[in-house]
Amino acid sequence: MAKESSHAAHATGVHRVVVIVDENSNPFELGCATEVFGLRRPEIGRDLYDFRLCSPEPRTLMRDGFFTLTGVADLEAADAADTLIVPNRPDIEVPRRPAVLDAVRRAHARGARLVGFCSGAFTLAEAGVLDGRRATAHWQWADSFRARFPSVQLEADVLFVDDGDILTAAGSAAALDLGLHVVRRDYGAEVANSVSRRLVFAAHRDGGQRQFVERPMPDLPDESLAPVLAWAQERLDSPLTVSGLAARAAVSPATLHRRFQAQLGTTPLAWLTGERLALACRLIERGESRFEVVARRSGLGTAANLRTLMRRATGITPSAYKRRFGPEAN
Repeated sequence: MAKESSHAAHATGVHRVVVIVDENSNPFELGCATEVFGLRRPEIGRDLYDFRLCSPEPRTLMRDGFFTLTGVADLEAADAADTLIVPNRPDIEVPRRPAVLDAVRRAHARGARLVGFCSGAFTLAEAGVLDGRRATAHWQWADSFRARFPSVQLEADVLFVDDGDILTAAGSAAALDLGLHVVRRDYGAEVANSVSRRLVFAAHRDGGQRQFVERPMPDLPDESLAPVLAWAQERLDSPLTVSGLAARAAVSPATLHRRFQAQLGTTPLAWLTGERLALACRLIERGESRFEVVARRSGLGTAANLRTLMRRATGITPSAYKRRFGPEAN
């Protein structure tokens, strides 16, 4: 994005996302940030973010010399970020540039939101902004992270951690999970689902990193759950049960549980509840204010059950969710 258009967008109040790219940064996570925050959204009818890159050097050699990045803003652009995405690199033992760490500290001090993808948690921890805070990092680096930053509360079995103004994602693909979570937090589930559809990526993945830790490959891998998941998603307002899902998949309930744990890192009932809550959120965002109707159409039964489950999952009530993400909030 040209500097002129970027400043114009910021002047109108569009949330500015700035990514710091440093030497040996990973291209994949940079691509994830660009896909989630940097693209125009004609399907939504508005641009969600003002997005730009910056770097401490005019020429930045990306990971393993894959390519050289030029023509981006200098590090001063980080001082205008509402959300600052910090550098992530595979060389976790190499100290980050002092100028980059200072930019992170300045952003944190003025209240900007900080995001670290994969090894970006090391950048945040090295800047000192994670002391006493919750974070995650790739499972392969968990022991190294804990040894270097014992004051950080590392959660090594989740895809991402939202600790308010500081958010971290576990691994490369988890950058998409966290990016969509940020969109959901900023604009609600309906917009996040639109972005995820364009990405052809799940708006929400249940489970955590324990799904991806190396383990022996089974002799006979389980079949995909995709058909039964798609079938259930079209019938969320129906009285679905675990035994009914198992019958649809032509397996026993015990086998279904094993497949859910292996492929999704969760249980059939937890997945079903999560899908129904997501549908309830979409209904509220579309303007349905009768919570008993929302509960019935999403398969959650009663308004009381909707309130209990939504508060447990999101920390807020349906009424608060409506005020924040309903049609009148936009």
